[in-house]
Amino acid sequence: MPDAPMQVVDSGSATAAPRDSLTVIDNRTGRSYELPITDGTIRARDLRQIKVDEDDFGLMSYDPAFDNTASCRSSITYIDGERGILEYRGYPIEQLCQRSTYLEVAYLLIYGELPTREQLDQWVYEVTHHTFVHENIKAFMQGYRYDAHPMGMLLGCVGALSTFYPEAKRIDDPQERHMAAVRLIAKMPTLAAFAYRHNMGLPYVYPDNDLSYPGNFLSMMFKMTELKYRPDPRLERALDVLWILHADHEQNCSTNAVRSVGSSRVDPYSAIAAGVAALYGPLHGGANEQVVRMLEEIGSVENIPDFLAAVKRRERRLMGFGHRIYKNYDPRARIIKEHAYEVFEVTGKNPKIDIAVELEKRALEDEYFVSRKLYPNVDFYSGLIYEALNLPKEMFTVMFAIPRTSGWIAQWLEMLKDPDTRIARPRQIYTGARNRDYVPIEQREQLVETPTGAEGFTNAVNPERQR
Repeated sequence: MPDAPMQVVDSGSATAAPRDSLTVIDNRTGRSYELPITDGTIRARDLRQIKVDEDDFGLMSYDPAFDNTASCRSSITYIDGERGILEYRGYPIEQLCQRSTYLEVAYLLIYGELPTREQLDQWVYEVTHHTFVHENIKAFMQGYRYDAHPMGMLLGCVGALSTFYPEAKRIDDPQERHMAAVRLIAKMPTLAAFAYRHNMGLPYVYPDNDLSYPGNFLSMMFKMTELKYRPDPRLERALDVLWILHADHEQNCSTNAVRSVGSSRVDPYSAIAAGVAALYGPLHGGANEQVVRMLEEIGSVENIPDFLAAVKRRERRLMGFGHRIYKNYDPRARIIKEHAYEVFEVTGKNPKIDIAVELEKRALEDEYFVSRKLYPNVDFYSGLIYEALNLPKEMFTVMFAIPRTSGWIAQWLEMLKDPDTRIARPRQIYTGARNRDYVPIEQREQLVETPTGAEGFTNAVNPERQR
């Protein structure tokens, strides 16, 4: 039998003055409770006072995937999904992409304000001079298979950094926190480039301190026999803008992972590695790769009507459209689309852009998609730029992890300073058996099917299967 809906007393009627609280009546007991409303929320722990009797644990909220639960207070990123607004520390993303650089935005996210000229120069100098990684990191990279996924390599190496900087465990030391921020932002492009070169069977290229942050990354990725790699400024700028757009995005899956793991007061490298792991998943960081694969399957503009018809029949998926937060055009998608053509001026036009533009046009003219608020998101065009740079699809998520590092660090630092922070420990609704008596193995009957992975037990006597 379904639970009866919770009854809420209208305290804003003519007979009662409005106040910032919620009055709840528990129909099980008839008792009434008044819960304070702050910033449009009630505290979940306030529900614990709603009990059937004194032995009752108290009422809990059930919210899988935190769809309607605020897990923290944050002053870093503001999103209005209905109006398509994205701001970092109150600055519109459009202004930052037009006038700022990624490293300046990273400083803004981490320290809360745009830097002065002196502060920015010092910040850029520090990041630039910490881009080298310990030579032992190369040994880690060389230990991976030639075809290892670059995100897997990045994940392992970011976590390993904690062993190179054990002093980072002193997370209450402001200087150690600052150095961890500098090192992570500086070394992430180096680790990413090393993973790429490993996959390609190419020698690693060391950082070049004469180049800009994005220019240095392009050098580490693509330098061959030339004495000095000189990146095209249009590619540098496009990469800078892409990284600004990906720097932070509120409490998404990977950011939640960083905060959750960080709440154990582990070192920052381990916490950021948790973010890399979450980003590894195809539902988070791998979406732009799926967009490119979708455009490849469509093949030509002429096939778009049939593809959209198949989407409506739920036979195909429209990748790169819709967002958990945005119910309007993702502002990041519009900016990326503009810079895609600048990249094509250097690399040559990616023919898939014509399919993407026409697909967007037809979808936004179709009531089926508009009524469902399915607009292009950040992943719809970003993969086309990465593909134009001749990056393999496996590198797309790595390109996401590089800039998101600054957002993860900012969120980690904010979490440490929040007086409400406690070690993450969600509750559960237990649905299993209770009070069972142990049954000796001789008396057990096979009541359930053998687990899917049970065949792995035979590996102990079959060495061939262990390879």
